[in-house]
Amino acid sequence: MLKPGLNLQLGQTLTMTPQLQQAIRLLQLSTLELQVEIQQALESNPMLEQVEDEDAEADTERLNQDGELVEGDRMEATTTSDDVIPEELTTDSRWDDIYEPAPTPNKGVDDRDPLENTSDDDGEGLQDHLLWQLHLSHLTPRDQRIGAALIDAISPDGYLEGDLETLAETISRGEDETVGVDEVEAVLHWIQQCDPLGVGARNLRECLEIQLRELAPDAPAREAARAILEHGMDSLGKRDYKALQRQSGVRDPDELARALDLIRTLNPRPGAQISSATSEYVVPDVYVRHSAEGWRVELNPEIAPRIRINDLYAGMVRQVSDARDSAFMRDQLQEARWFLKSLHSRNDTLLRVAEAIVHRQQGFLEHGDVAMQPLILRDIAETLEMHESTISRVTTQKYMHTPRGVFEFKYFFSSHVGTNDGGECSATAIRAMIRELIGDEPPNKPLSDARLAQVLSDRGINVARRTVAKYREAMHIPSSSERRQMASMPTGSK
Repeated sequence: MLKPGLNLQLGQTLTMTPQLQQAIRLLQLSTLELQVEIQQALESNPMLEQVEDEDAEADTERLNQDGELVEGDRMEATTTSDDVIPEELTTDSRWDDIYEPAPTPNKGVDDRDPLENTSDDDGEGLQDHLLWQLHLSHLTPRDQRIGAALIDAISPDGYLEGDLETLAETISRGEDETVGVDEVEAVLHWIQQCDPLGVGARNLRECLEIQLRELAPDAPAREAARAILEHGMDSLGKRDYKALQRQSGVRDPDELARALDLIRTLNPRPGAQISSATSEYVVPDVYVRHSAEGWRVELNPEIAPRIRINDLYAGMVRQVSDARDSAFMRDQLQEARWFLKSLHSRNDTLLRVAEAIVHRQQGFLEHGDVAMQPLILRDIAETLEMHESTISRVTTQKYMHTPRGVFEFKYFFSSHVGTNDGGECSATAIRAMIRELIGDEPPNKPLSDARLAQVLSDRGINVARRTVAKYREAMHIPSSSERRQMASMPTGSK
């Protein structure tokens, strides 16, 4: 029989303090998200202020690297034993359940660059654009309701989703009289003439035919292009030009070439012209430069506004007589110091990881993708004595500006394949070799996947044919048979 009782046990537990949670959360933020976080901290904490350019040099002498005022300054605030900030703020942790969604910028004040080619924050989507044209039309109220239902069923690419019979039944539920399929189709034809041209099509062929019909009747190769779309869509997709000539009746190679050129000018995704998605710009977190001493890694000084503790407010902490106000100011001061400490820890960790990656991938920086070395998160984690989850956070949405371009940190990590001499070759290097081999192949005798695998094997890289096919497809390179057909394409259609 069990009896209730009390037991005393000793044990060790690791508590995730709010300050440590903040440090880890800052570590995973992208550059743009970090800028928003800093701006919100400036707005919510009176102890923080932004460093102006003219004050940067003087501020460097007045503050130490942890964002605290140096000894001798006029900050007289005192701290308790609980307020002491450790020299090393550990952000290495495997807990992922402490994160909160990244904050979003406050809307209201329009501070966008007037020269920037972007829409407003909300953006006008394809549906909004079509509804605007519908409301300006002379259609009857009934047809406008049908049109609104059709527009709602158009995908972002501009294609109508669903068949007309089902749409007619759905629209009829909100009407006093049954809506016929012919009525729906008539309104659909009107929508298909709206901007962007070709929107509302039910398939690719119809989309391209709508655009062709709007061309001038005497447009070069217009009729030949219509014949190709009407009779040879399958052969066109397979690039089987001999079958295309036979099916379309366009026997003249030059006329066929002109028709194919005309078809390529058409837009297979008309809805993509109008998108509500705002432009996102990549801001490098670090710069990699080559010097006489080797490759150097530097933090981008423009990734975030420089901030500091307002020494005037900090010096008023002990001067406030009201205990409640004094406690509030002490709390704000401590939060500001923790925030600056977390920012310093984030930058330090980011720089260390970037330096470790550059050290391992010097071959890529000097020779390109073919010299990329196999690298996994564990390699960097062991080098820096951190946990893999920390490396994963640092390398996500962080970018490196190199002489070869801007790359996300994760680009430098790839799996590996064994070589004949017992070494390893990265998947990135293998893809680069495949791209190079295909680029140098004879146009009329393209290399098959099996042949590519054999060439790589001759170079000491053991890779299966199906692996070559997977890499080739990932690079959107057609198969050897398709490349051969493209090489035999009629003159003038490339």
